[in-house]
Amino acid sequence: MPTPDGQYRDRAALTEQIDRISRFYSPDRSADSFTAEREELNGDPTRPNRSHLVAVSRFVVTATIAADLGVEGDWRATAAAALDRLWECHYDRTAGGFDRLVIRGGEDEAPTHDRVRSTYGHAFCVLAAAHAVQTGNADASGKLETTLEILDDRFYEPNHGLYRSDLDDRWEPIEAYRGQNANMHACEAHLAAYDASGAPTQLRRAIEIAERLCVNFAAETDGLLWEHYTPTWEPDFAYNRSQPADQFRPWGYQPGHHAEWARLLAVIDARSSTEPAVSRPSWAIPRAEELFEWATTVGWDDEHGGFYYTIDRDGEPIVTDTYGWTVAEAIGAAALLFERTGHERYRDWYDRLWTYADAHLVAPRGNWYERVNAANERLEPTDGPAVEPGYHPIGACVAGVRVFG
Repeated sequence: MPTPDGQYRDRAALTEQIDRISRFYSPDRSADSFTAEREELNGDPTRPNRSHLVAVSRFVVTATIAADLGVEGDWRATAAAALDRLWECHYDRTAGGFDRLVIRGGEDEAPTHDRVRSTYGHAFCVLAAAHAVQTGNADASGKLETTLEILDDRFYEPNHGLYRSDLDDRWEPIEAYRGQNANMHACEAHLAAYDASGAPTQLRRAIEIAERLCVNFAAETDGLLWEHYTPTWEPDFAYNRSQPADQFRPWGYQPGHHAEWARLLAVIDARSSTEPAVSRPSWAIPRAEELFEWATTVGWDDEHGGFYYTIDRDGEPIVTDTYGWTVAEAIGAAALLFERTGHERYRDWYDRLWTYADAHLVAPRGNWYERVNAANERLEPTDGPAVEPGYHPIGACVAGVRVFG
């Protein structure tokens, strides 16, 4: 990326960054060469036969973004092929729903399926189909309708106005848990579905989820967003208490998710301000500003830069590693909050966050490191299946293009 002083707002430079990230995960710009399982420094595939539902869904999204911005290559065809792969590889035509993980076998070997029905993963299937619709993919509208039906029929709990946790392939519960993270991405999915369909019901559902978590529940935790809940949506302060560094469900408050919600609330404000069939929530921007403020004060390491991964209930850092996705989400939030409010501090944070990312997170080939420690030294990626094919940093670039470029 270029140097500071406004150059992170240059459309050509941001589009070039999207191209570099996209080619890292798909070297020949095709679905066939795509895998999220790559060595961070040289891009060599590590487990190319392992296909994660979230990774493939996110690749559909990033390919549609590349197509929309005119990045070199036939990304429209790549997005269509990736969406087909999502359905051919992960969709269970017998039981319905999508398998969470598939390990493809050799010529004489059947693939191995992890048949958990992940709420988080199904939200990303909706997101993928919604983005594909917007590229003009003729088959994507039916896929969007199907994935929305699955999300609504199998996971939505109308008595709570939120989505339940994971199920098995017989659609039976596998845990007594509810989480804000899956619901945050369900909100994101419904916003994308609204963009694709223009249906006010999709925007209303996104607003309902956001209000429950960011207004109603947050009122019980001093305005902050707790991650883990009981089946009746009471905060579960004991869940994963002994695993504060868990990759997906750490204990404590996550500055990255506060920034991510700030971004989504800014999107909600923008969409509802132009949709006559939906009431614009007066709380969206005030709450977005409060969440961003907490993330960039309590959650930001003033000495070294970067966001702490988790913060305890007393406001002290627990895990001081910075994940790349947290900075990318904050970049997007800063851009959109500047757009919605005009306050210069958000543009300043946008430049500051890009400067930090460029110095410590952007790898030699353009991809971003998964995480760095408090001294901003690269850490080896976590052991779990890779689910980040450049989705978050590409999202940061897109926000910059759409607001500044």
